[in-house]
Amino acid sequence: MKTYKFKINGNEYNVDINSVEGNIADVTVNGASYKVEMDTPVASPVAAAPAPSAAPAPAAAPAAPAPAKSAASGAGKAVTSPLPGVIIEVSVKEGQAVKAGQKVAVIEAMKMENEIQADVDGTVTAILVNKGDSVLDGAEIVKIG
Repeated sequence: MKTYKFKINGNEYNVDINSVEGNIADVTVNGASYKVEMDTPVASPVAAAPAPSAAPAPAAAPAAPAPAKSAASGAGKAVTSPLPGVIIEVSVKEGQAVKAGQKVAVIEAMKMENEIQADVDGTVTAILVNKGDSVLDGAEIVKIG
């Protein structure tokens, strides 16, 4: 069992990775147990270290599996946050076609709402944030392939 300490959006999480079988990790976050589904199965017990990338999923405890999926990075060009703030809207879904200049998310910074727009035409391959997430300047919001 491996133990990790994470600080996500100012909240501290103690994460114990109890076991990994295939693509399912059994984790305990601050005393609560979760089954976390990963995109790819882990080949051997030695490779259990990548499981922490799925561990931030419990930040939204009631919907733990959903953030784990969106945390996976897709191929393509990243659309990044132009300034630090809080995501108040994600306007696209994975697999959706977008045009350059189309709104993909809205970030609130200094009590102002700012649209984040796609830089290129393409298809959304990954959504890397959720509504309510705090992001820093340059943080990846979505990927467009």
